[in-house]
Amino acid sequence: MSENTNPSRITRKKPTYENPTQLMGKVPPQAVDLEEAVLGALMLEKDALTNVIDILKVESFYKDAHKVIFQAILDLFGESQPIDLLTVTTQLRRNRTLEIAGGAFYVTELTSKVASAANIEFHARIITEQAIKRDLIRISSDIQKDAFEETTDVFELLDKMEQSLFEISEKNIRKNYSDMRSIMREAILELEERKNQKDGLTGVPSGFTALDRVTSGWQKSDLVIIAARPAMGKTAFVLSVLRNAAVDHTRPVAIFSLEMSAVQLVNRLISSEAELDSEKIKKGSLADHEWAQLVHKTAKLSKAPLFVDDTPALSILELRAKCRKLKAQHDIQMVVIDYLQLMSGDTKGGGGGGNREQEIASISRALKKIAKELNIPVIALSQLSRAVETRGGDKRPQLSDLRESGAIEQDADMVMFLYRPEYYGITEDEGGASTAGVGEVIIAKHRNGSLENVKLRFIGRYTKFTDLDSGISYPPNQAGEIGYSHKFTSSASGVSSFESGNMIKLSSKANEDNIEDAFRGGDGPAPF
Repeated sequence: MSENTNPSRITRKKPTYENPTQLMGKVPPQAVDLEEAVLGALMLEKDALTNVIDILKVESFYKDAHKVIFQAILDLFGESQPIDLLTVTTQLRRNRTLEIAGGAFYVTELTSKVASAANIEFHARIITEQAIKRDLIRISSDIQKDAFEETTDVFELLDKMEQSLFEISEKNIRKNYSDMRSIMREAILELEERKNQKDGLTGVPSGFTALDRVTSGWQKSDLVIIAARPAMGKTAFVLSVLRNAAVDHTRPVAIFSLEMSAVQLVNRLISSEAELDSEKIKKGSLADHEWAQLVHKTAKLSKAPLFVDDTPALSILELRAKCRKLKAQHDIQMVVIDYLQLMSGDTKGGGGGGNREQEIASISRALKKIAKELNIPVIALSQLSRAVETRGGDKRPQLSDLRESGAIEQDADMVMFLYRPEYYGITEDEGGASTAGVGEVIIAKHRNGSLENVKLRFIGRYTKFTDLDSGISYPPNQAGEIGYSHKFTSSASGVSSFESGNMIKLSSKANEDNIEDAFRGGDGPAPF
């Protein structure tokens, strides 16, 4: 043996593998024998495919030969042609994939692998499970490779991973049908629960008596669209709805604000709850007694199960992930999105040049899926087109005014419009009653109920809606806006007490620590 071939001097190059399962010295998960049995059974019994067509996909098969054979079977099924050994072989020739399938002899051999299609569904599920495992291995390998790259954006990587996993889940995990007996049992149980509810509400309360009388609350799995032109009070309305659900009924709720920051939203809630002028809240120009009023009246609000997310340009994938997390951790009962047109759709392939109407349509469909998946009402705010302003008459909005996509109307279980006639200079309604401070909720679509107009009281200076006949006097302020008459007494020592007997002591210059302690109430930070 020459010096060059001395085994002790040979340097062996370490092999490289692209397949992660090869790197681990393992064969990818597979069930080739069951694939053969399933394909053979499909060619033996004509009705066998109907039992597995919602379970198996072409990609579920491990061998390329089996993929093209199953594709030929699907082609025949789509054309309502019989499925047997001869027709499948003919279809493979037509598809020019007979050679890939292993030839006519291999296809014939498959029918001898199984005696009947008795266990085909069980076998198909095992094949699918192996395919899911292969997909998970592929995804984890891609994520691992990208994670080692210095230039990789970690948040884009997280989004990619979540999107890939969700696609696997969507593709493979489907809800099966239910028989009438089980559905009836579920319906009867729901009826019994409703019987025990004295207020007649079957969903999350809006807190508005007249509106809840029509809707029975916001219903589970419903997509509710609330649309209006600017300055109608969309955000004020949903904040009132969220506040009523979280504070008065202790229902965990969440709002995703794509337009306003979390602090701006909470300032609006503070103005509404403490009934302090929103301009004073914005400027921080509060008198001593107003600080006392703020702390006293917002104590419940600070402990309410209300969650605010102000992520800008939120994508539908991020929204779905966040909603799932909130549902798992806090059992949220309702989600609000402010507003739909500011969301971004699924931009696979780095799109951006796509049709905006199609993107909005995909977003509305995704919101409906989230509502069904989490079994909660999803309320999405939406803009109306400028056609409302150019139209004559009282300028009441219509379904045709929904902006950018007719799919919004189609996907929604309920469409509501907010309308304030006084904004358009209309001072009296048809009956001669004053429209000052009156806001209307126009129910234009209601899949499970009636179409009605519900009147509410809008208090602009406190950015809130209340029942029209709440029994509370709201005299106008100097600007002519409807306000609220506060009743409290002040002493020279700077201590303010409310007529209810509750008292909060504040120095003449209330500092942030006092306010923060009052808000927390010893129970830790507020959810928002």
